[in-house]
Amino acid sequence: MNELGRALIGNSAFAPADHIVEGIDDQLAQQKPAGATHSIYEELWHMDFWQKITLDWVSGRPTPYPEHASQGFPADTTESWPSLRDRFLAGTQNAAAVASDHARLEILVACPRIGEPDRVMTVRDQLESLAAHNGYHLGRVVLLRQILGAWPPPSGGDTW
Repeated sequence: MNELGRALIGNSAFAPADHIVEGIDDQLAQQKPAGATHSIYEELWHMDFWQKITLDWVSGRPTPYPEHASQGFPADTTESWPSLRDRFLAGTQNAAAVASDHARLEILVACPRIGEPDRVMTVRDQLESLAAHNGYHLGRVVLLRQILGAWPPPSGGDTW
């Protein structure tokens, strides 16, 4: 697996994504510490939302960019944590598989914007953006877990 693929599954510059989200139950996932803008559940839902759009774009499906940032966070949090977690982790594996397909990385894909011209970028550029986005939000999940006294996860994670 190349470095981009490792970054997408979180086994590169930070703890693996599957470690970061393991050992969390529905109750912990829904907690929002004082001063936090989002719960662990909401952070993961947001990552999954953008990951799905990215995977659509790199697969040639012209999924429109949301009209408002609020659409990128859940209005309903009744889906079970295990279901959300498993869907997100499956998406990271799909993205890493695309990153390993060197023939696809330089293909240009359209990223539609409402009321604007389509943004066009390579599959590699889009996956690099996804890796950075997920890395940012996975860091927020780690911080929320630390605040909630639930870090490190069972498989371990950086504690320094």
